[in-house]
Amino acid sequence: MPDRADVPEGGAGGPEDPLESLRERIRATEAAAERLADEADRAREGAPPPRGWDVPRTEQRAGGGELQAIVALVDVLRQSLPAELQERLAHLVRELLLALRALIDWYVERLDHGAPSEATVEDIPID
Repeated sequence: MPDRADVPEGGAGGPEDPLESLRERIRATEAAAERLADEADRAREGAPPPRGWDVPRTEQRAGGGELQAIVALVDVLRQSLPAELQERLAHLVRELLLALRALIDWYVERLDHGAPSEATVEDIPID
C-alpha cells in the first residue's frame, strides 16, 4: 500500500482527488463549526467577539461562508452518487417539494375561507 506522501496531489500533473476535496471541505466545515461554538461560548459569558461587535466587510460580502461550505459538501456527496441514484433522489426531492407546495396552498386557501364575512351587530337596550 503506498504511503500518503507517495500519492500525488491534484496539482498540474494529475486530476484532483474528489476524496481529498471532500476532506478539505469537511475540515473547513469543522473549523467553521468550532469557531461558531467558541463565539457562542463567549456570547454566553457576555464577552464581545474577538473583533468586537462590528462585522468586517469581507464577511458581510461573503454572506455565510459556513452555509457555502455545507452546500459544497452536499454537492460533492451528490456528485459521488451513481447516475441512477441521482435521478431517483432528484425525483424524490421534486415529489417532496410538490407535496409541500400543495400543503401550503391548502393552508392558504383555508385561511382565506376561514375569515368571517360581515359580523351581525345587534343593539341591546340598557334600562
